[in-house]
Amino acid sequence: MQDAQHTQRNTPAFLRDWFFWFIVGYGLFVFLPFLAPALMDLGWTGAGKALYFFYSFFCHQLPERSFFLFGEKTMYSLDQIKGAWQDTNNPMILRQFVGNAAMGWKVAWSDRMISFYSSVWFFAVFYQLTGRKVKPLSLIWFFIMLIPIALDGGTHTLSDFSGIGNGFRDSNAWLAQLTHNAFTPSFYAGDALGSFNSWMRFITGIVAGWGIGWCLFPRMLEAETLAQQLPELNIDQVFEKHKP
Repeated sequence: MQDAQHTQRNTPAFLRDWFFWFIVGYGLFVFLPFLAPALMDLGWTGAGKALYFFYSFFCHQLPERSFFLFGEKTMYSLDQIKGAWQDTNNPMILRQFVGNAAMGWKVAWSDRMISFYSSVWFFAVFYQLTGRKVKPLSLIWFFIMLIPIALDGGTHTLSDFSGIGNGFRDSNAWLAQLTHNAFTPSFYAGDALGSFNSWMRFITGIVAGWGIGWCLFPRMLEAETLAQQLPELNIDQVFEKHKP
């Protein structure tokens, strides 16, 4: 026991700080998807496709809802994706398109996952820079901050049952009618950057990710601090006290 305590005391503080290593490790997880298009552009297709495959377990990677790098545009419409890939509405086939030399290569995160995963990381960095003195978000507000992404993601899922590109979230005619067509047609229809769908995925991802970090990290650090303050029990003393 004493040797373990001595080793812990002589270990640099940053090496004993799990939260520091979480920021580093989780940061790599969050930002590695941006390396995939760079690898593809360099011709290292094996490494690039390996990243796409790994992150496909965490994201749908639909190309019409993803950013592209090293190409003509940042985002492409569903019709443009079909023209370059296959004329299909099958999401399992669409998600396989990673780009080409002319269009560029897609990031291995969709736009929503970029905002969601990165906002958790940014809150962790913010929490660290503020000296870990931010109080935990109440559970009520935590659930409130999850409602927007649940509504947006849920309605997207329901819409996609009608076929990618054919659902009520693809045209957003309901929103055009509700707002009396106050915005341009490109704002209502599709998933392009600057569209209603794009804004909603971006905003709801940030709100949900920030809420998760705000609720979780302060509580975890408070629990760790409390555990460190508890007196260690000496098992020999316990047995001695209860010896018949």
